[in-house]
Amino acid sequence: MKTLTVFTPTYNRAYCLHQVYESLQRQTCKDFEWLIIDDGSSDGTEALVAGWIAQQDVSITYVFQNNQGMHGAHNTAYERMETELNVCIDSDDYMPDDAVNQIITYWNENRSDKVCGFVGLDAYSDGSIVGSKFPEDLTSSTLFDLYHKYGITGDKKLVYRTSLTKRYPYPLFDGERYVGLDYKYHLINQDYELLLLNKVLCHVEYLPDGSSRNMLMQYRKNPKGFAFYRKSLLELPIGSKLFKFRQAIHYVSSCLLSRNIHGLQNVPSKALTIAAFLPGLLLFGYITMKTRKAFSPKGTTNDYPLA
Repeated sequence: MKTLTVFTPTYNRAYCLHQVYESLQRQTCKDFEWLIIDDGSSDGTEALVAGWIAQQDVSITYVFQNNQGMHGAHNTAYERMETELNVCIDSDDYMPDDAVNQIITYWNENRSDKVCGFVGLDAYSDGSIVGSKFPEDLTSSTLFDLYHKYGITGDKKLVYRTSLTKRYPYPLFDGERYVGLDYKYHLINQDYELLLLNKVLCHVEYLPDGSSRNMLMQYRKNPKGFAFYRKSLLELPIGSKLFKFRQAIHYVSSCLLSRNIHGLQNVPSKALTIAAFLPGLLLFGYITMKTRKAFSPKGTTNDYPLA
């Protein structure tokens, strides 16, 4: 059995998925499997991948499912993989030629049941680091502390122990396609920290149809998923009072967007939610105003975010 699963959720990304494949062909270490979760594509992705499988250059498993959104694709990936480690490479990204070797070598040298895995760096196609590097004197941390205690910025590449990522599946909400992925990571980090690797493991590109460019629309179309995510952050024993207040504001806004007034009564801190009601109402109004023209209640919700 291979050590690493590289998994790629994809939805109608046949036009750029080749970048992932070509980077995996170039890997100096072949101790990996590529698991593709096709979340309902209708653009010829299946035929494209079938051609790659026939080439036998890369060990590929292809799974097609009805559209569930990125978090639903992650659920399927974690259910299917059996390797010790896993890493997600999105369909518009690619790996440096030595990335798998970096992952396998680092884990072999630092393997421990006391950590949930490790986190490396993302870089743009020109090689510049996305956000900041990790402090040189810091060897491990939770994902939350990296951003909120040590001031790390920018997306990072997570390599997790598969046995742990099988825990805490993402909930699915009818008619919605989005739940924040770090819901799972924060729950895992209650018991385990991540090791830190100041090496680039992925080159990223933020395309116009990715979630980073369309967050307000995702917020409007998926209020139940956003409310669940914000409530989960409120329930975690982490974060400052200001952090919790911000989550409460977003929770109020999402409850209003989903017309779930009763949800405002089922919160970890009613006093905090009451204090957040007015700013949450203002955020609700802002999102509604900014998305009114583009948002159609009868439109499709399978515009799959991948960035």
